[in-house]
Amino acid sequence: MSGNQRTGWLARLFGETRPSTSPLIERVERPTPITRERVASYLRRRGYRFVIDAEGDLTGTWDDNRFWFLLLGDDDEILQVRGRWHRHLPVEQRRGLALALNDWNRERIWPKVYVREEEGALSLYSEVSVDLARGATDEQIGQAISCGLGTGVKMFDALLGLLPPGTLDDTSE
Repeated sequence: MSGNQRTGWLARLFGETRPSTSPLIERVERPTPITRERVASYLRRRGYRFVIDAEGDLTGTWDDNRFWFLLLGDDDEILQVRGRWHRHLPVEQRRGLALALNDWNRERIWPKVYVREEEGALSLYSEVSVDLARGATDEQIGQAISCGLGTGVKMFDALLGLLPPGTLDDTSE
């Protein structure tokens, strides 16, 4: 190799400049504000089925569990993937469920899980929230959605193994 024909890392080592049209630089996606359309676009690209509900939120089901893709905050800068388990638990199981959910939340980063009383039964929710105030790339949006869906479904599946026999309300299927 002659002195002026160095390429790659060797050229950078010797202070030789690279062409200004580097393919790597051209492929860098800049973060842009998150929108419902960008979230919907990601879901479409993945082949996921979803609808827009009466409140204007994106929602769909994964493994029979309902998930919402919400933009929260003053400027819609927080992307939240919220899941609701397709089963219900008897209100009498609140104490045991609270202990199981506390263990989950203590031992894992995602998802945050909690319980609500709805129509005389307990409903279980998962949430992954990401602050994207500085914008996000499509890849970052995809990672947040994948995390919310994947960890939510995993938590709902794991809960079945944590519950004592007879805990589930058989009418909730």
